[in-house]
Amino acid sequence: MLRRRPSRLPRRMRAQSINRLIPNMVTLLALCSGLTAIRFALEGRWQATVVAIFLAAIFDGLDGRLARLMNATSKFGAELDSLSDFVCFGVVPPVVLYLWGLDDGGRVGWAVALFYTVCMALRLARFNTSLEDSARPPWTYNFFTGVPAPAGAALALLPLLAYFEFQAEFLKRPLFLGTWLLIVGGLMVSRIPTFSFKKVRIPNWLVLPFMLAAGGTAAGLATEPWMTLMAVQGLYLASIPLSIRAARRLQRALDRSQSPVSADPAGPKDE
Repeated sequence: MLRRRPSRLPRRMRAQSINRLIPNMVTLLALCSGLTAIRFALEGRWQATVVAIFLAAIFDGLDGRLARLMNATSKFGAELDSLSDFVCFGVVPPVVLYLWGLDDGGRVGWAVALFYTVCMALRLARFNTSLEDSARPPWTYNFFTGVPAPAGAALALLPLLAYFEFQAEFLKRPLFLGTWLLIVGGLMVSRIPTFSFKKVRIPNWLVLPFMLAAGGTAAGLATEPWMTLMAVQGLYLASIPLSIRAARRLQRALDRSQSPVSADPAGPKDE
């Protein structure tokens, strides 16, 4: 009876499980959705443009979780996800806003769009390098440094969402759009701690209210999508002062736990 010879193919040449490919396929869906938003913007289909960008954000939130659930995390997937984030959230939003109203500002408007993109590149580079920093305090893993990429893109599109709802012409003016992009870009590269909701645990007594809030949000997206998205972003902006306060409290607690106990200046007492 002939024995089957063991495969000597290197690991990189062996067949890959479909489970390891699904997260990367979702990342590519996010990339294609983000780039499709530019096509919609060139055609003047602004509402479809916003939907495509938010779909890219949804896919971006799913790929990492699928990779962890399927035990399919890889260096390749992490690099692909970072490149997709830069295109979808660093390139697409400023191009869309430039086509929508920022182009009336001429070279200054384009410079503001470039500023936002540079801020996103720096933000992603800092995030990628921070993953290799083993000296970070434990509490920092519950926070982002600055506004993360998907949230930054959503905030950048806030004037467009408000225009859908209120039709206010000042929202399209280059001065307003440029100032808003400068603020969002500054938030992304800032050192402000913002909540990372990936590790949030819901107490048992809050599960039902949380599910009701999620159902209400879904109903709002189905009936009043633009107002609902603006409300969600408003809540996120309101959470930033709370995240700063929570991070400072955790840092003070860490400093107290690591500080040496001061010796008694009077010295030992005689019995």
